[in-house]
Amino acid sequence: MPYLVRRVARPVNTRLDEHLPTDHKLIQVYRVGAGLMGLLLIVFGILGLIDQIGFFDTGGATVLALNTNGALSVLSICIGLLLLVGMVIGGNFASTLNIVLGIAFIVSGFVNLALLDTGMNFLAFKIQNVLFSFVVGVMLMWFGMYGRVGSALPHDNPYWRARNPEQAAREDRAAAQAAARLGRGVQGHGVQGHGVQGHGVQGHGV
Repeated sequence: MPYLVRRVARPVNTRLDEHLPTDHKLIQVYRVGAGLMGLLLIVFGILGLIDQIGFFDTGGATVLALNTNGALSVLSICIGLLLLVGMVIGGNFASTLNIVLGIAFIVSGFVNLALLDTGMNFLAFKIQNVLFSFVVGVMLMWFGMYGRVGSALPHDNPYWRARNPEQAAREDRAAAQAAARLGRGVQGHGVQGHGVQGHGVQGHGV
């Protein structure tokens, strides 16, 4: 019953911020994802500002095959810098940041899709921008959720272990017992072999 109560009080889906070892290989995935997406957005934003487009110009101008204006350029640079901060910090922060911004990009794609060809299209979105927003959102979510969310995580995964502490402890005890039995077996075999060899040497001397 206590275990079921803990599960109801703190379901798995709300426990995304479990501790991740600082040297774990998953950190590199989160950092690479944040860094690549952040750099892409910064380059896009800088090129948009260089063209000196109006800040809320709904007509916009084309940069890297995407439509943009001053507001979208500044927003892209700010989000890109935030992703670079996530890359530097790494760990759970980078993973969570990727997930949150990925969801934000997907929501933005749907919202701006509804605002196309209207006077409320202040970010000068066109259909290619909507598709780009969806792609970036999916990529960020993939980088953020990699090795962290899923029903088939390996049992040595730190997130799986944090969400299943009882089973992880049982498996650790079983592995330790198996290693201890194996160690005793190897040690016993070595002692028996030594005794046989000594007996043979004594017999030869007699």
